[in-house]
Formats: sequence, structure tokens, C-alpha cells
Amino acid sequence: MMPQSGGTISVMEINRRSYLAGLFALPLSPAFATRGETKAARLIIKARTQIGVTTQYDPAYVALDYPGGDVPEDRGVCIDVIIRAYRDAFDFDFQKHIHEDMAANFGAYPDRWGLTRTDRNIDHRRVPNVETWLERHGHEVSTGDWQPGDIMTCRVGETLPHIGILSSQKDRLGRWKAIHNIGLGTLEDSRIWSYGQQRRFRFLPS
Repeated sequence: MMPQSGGTISVMEINRRSYLAGLFALPLSPAFATRGETKAARLIIKARTQIGVTTQYDPAYVALDYPGGDVPEDRGVCIDVIIRAYRDAFDFDFQKHIHEDMAANFGAYPDRWGLTRTDRNIDHRRVPNVETWLERHGHEVSTGDWQPGDIMTCRVGETLPHIGILSSQKDRLGRWKAIHNIGLGTLEDSRIWSYGQQRRFRFLPS
């Protein structure tokens, strides 16, 4: 996602408000709380801790450690929110799992970057690759009955991939908000519903 700007509220103030919203979020819905979805709650909490910490949108290519590599915590793109949340909640490393699957099944992954081999620095930070991994491993579900902890992917302007984690808060239209970085650092809002080609994944590792 490209950074977005406009209005009179500063980025710092937006992040502050979003952080406070996370701290004082409404309780989980009864269905969410009683169906034993503690993994989803854990994922949301770990995603929410990035609000006010990851304050920059930065798509720069970075050489990463492997496994467990990460860009500096104060920056990143939309997919970095998901990568960090899964590491913190489940000790699950998308970098490692996507690299291993791509190395063994390179032709199954999108061919849109002109690559002829895997790149452990960037492969897991590309939304289409994450979509492919989740689909290949049986984690895609129909787009109805969205639930907190679900992963939503979409396309901004019909072409630019974006991703977020649905949170336990709803907006005034009754839609689950998403925790994502769409240009102003990690925030919790409902802008993700404005974009098309939505896909839904539910992945809660043991």
C-alpha cells in the first residue's frame, strides 16, 4: 500500500487514538468469547500491540536474518502486521514456512516479479505469496460470516494487494474493524471494507 495523507489530524494523533481504542476496546462479542476462540483473541491482541509502535509505512527491500527475520519494528507494510502477529501469538514464522513451500513448489506461486528462484528476504512479505500458501494449506474459507481473527486480503484500486486481521471491534455499520497498515503505520479501522476482490482465510496454528 502507498502512504495516504490528507486532513488536519497528524499521524501521531491518529496512532494515539487508535492505540487508545485498542486499550479500551469493547469486550469480545458473546459468540466470540464462548466458542473457545482463544487463539483468535490471542492473534488480535498481538496484532493490536503494534498500534503506536509500527508508525511508518516503508516498502523498502531489506536483507533479513533467516529464520525469524524482520524489518525494524517501527516500520513495514501491511503484511508485516500479519507476520509479527503470528510470530508473537503462535511462534509461527511465515518467512520459514513460505520459503520452504516455495522452494519445493516454486511453480505453484505467482509469477509476477520475474524471479527464477526463492528470495528469503521478500517472498513472505508479498501478499499474493501469503494468499497462495494459505490456500495451498487449506485455510481459505468463504467470504460470508466474517469472524474476529480472520485474515482479509483485497485489492486497492483493483490491483494493489492488501491484507489485515479482523479485530474484535465493530464500526457503526456493524462491520468488524481490521488491524492493518495501509499507509500510516498499524491502525485499527474499517477502511479495508472499501476495497474489492476480498478473500478470507482462517489460520489459527496449534
